[in-house]
Amino acid sequence: MVVLGIDPGSSITGWGVISKAPSSGWVTMGYGVIKTDSSAPFALRLSQIFRQLSKIIHDYKPEAVAVEQLFFSINKKNIILVSHARGAALLAASEAGVPVAEYSVLQVKSSLVGYGRAEKGQMQKMVKAFLKLKEIPEPDDIADALAVAICHINSEKMNKIKGL
Repeated sequence: MVVLGIDPGSSITGWGVISKAPSSGWVTMGYGVIKTDSSAPFALRLSQIFRQLSKIIHDYKPEAVAVEQLFFSINKKNIILVSHARGAALLAASEAGVPVAEYSVLQVKSSLVGYGRAEKGQMQKMVKAFLKLKEIPEPDDIADALAVAICHINSEKMNKIKGL
């Protein structure tokens, strides 16, 4: 199964493509960030996120896209901007006909660390371990995107075990 994980953001959107097969285990196919210019008109920034994610979907041909849900904070303006970036990501997947799954930060941390309130550093170390990476990917947005993808694969595996 090939999964594209996305950590949406209006300035930096993290992405990571991984796969897991019984014969080869976890494979990291690619990862990176989409950076937008904060001085550019916001509509153009969203267009850039959409276009680049569309290209990533075209290039890697994931079977599913896993997107991190919003983590609500006091900063309402930030929530609105990130919501728009999430919309661009969801639209890119939908336009490509790829199924989308959404996971909360609590679900992602539980899937990787076994504890939903785990610290970010613990989750990053588990991403490194799962994917047998030499270093924790930087910036954090990449590790978060890879974590969402791992969560999806783990969730799919559990659903098959449960017969869902």
